[in-house]
Amino acid sequence: MHKRLRLSRSKVELFISCPRCFYLDVHDGITRPSTPPFMLNNAVDHLLKQEFDSYRAQGIAHPLMSAYGLQARPVDHEELEKWRHNFTGIEYTHTLTGITFYGAIDDLWKDTDGKYIVVDYKATAKDYPVTELYDGGWHDSYRRQLEFYQWLLTQKGMNVSKTGYFVYCTAKKDAKAFDAKLEFSINLIPYKYSRMDRANYRRTKKTSLMPRHYLRPTLNAHIANIENQLTYVSMDSFSRSFPRWKGLSINTTT
Repeated sequence: MHKRLRLSRSKVELFISCPRCFYLDVHDGITRPSTPPFMLNNAVDHLLKQEFDSYRAQGIAHPLMSAYGLQARPVDHEELEKWRHNFTGIEYTHTLTGITFYGAIDDLWKDTDGKYIVVDYKATAKDYPVTELYDGGWHDSYRRQLEFYQWLLTQKGMNVSKTGYFVYCTAKKDAKAFDAKLEFSINLIPYKYSRMDRANYRRTKKTSLMPRHYLRPTLNAHIANIENQLTYVSMDSFSRSFPRWKGLSINTTT
């Protein structure tokens, strides 16, 4: 009997960045060394949730929304607390493979058209405020993160806006003294999910002048790849790198 697989957003990201690492993690239980927790970032995340929750309780928009002309408000959904929890989050079980995908959101808003808006909080410290996402690196991962949450909510039958937002907090470094406090520049950065089919990705990867974060398979294509690696016996991509794995498979059924 094999336990049904449950894959978090970070596991999906691991597959995208390093399929070999993903296989070692899921199949053999050999995980990457963990990074130290970002405690200051976690504190910012916690305080932002408290702040937006206070406006949620009043049923009104946060001033940041008004400042950017966004017609929305924090939504009081009955499952929001569960969806925010790291070990439960939003769950969707893929019917073909039985794989359960899950991820924890930071916030959920609702616009005047009745569409749900996925929101993620980010905190950093730079010489200048972050006002937009750059191409490549961590910011591509952030884009995929937002897309993953949008996908999960869509699978639950919710009317989800294609545009999500990052509440991006950049700690200011130009103060004369610390004085036991940090000040932040806070910007609302929109991101609209742009679908691109896998065939088009392959065709334009080397020649297109589009920004690099658009030149990748869609989230559905990534999940299809995961399903292939976990469901079928061949394991070709791994067998090429590790001949001893040839013929191995992961049984995802009970």
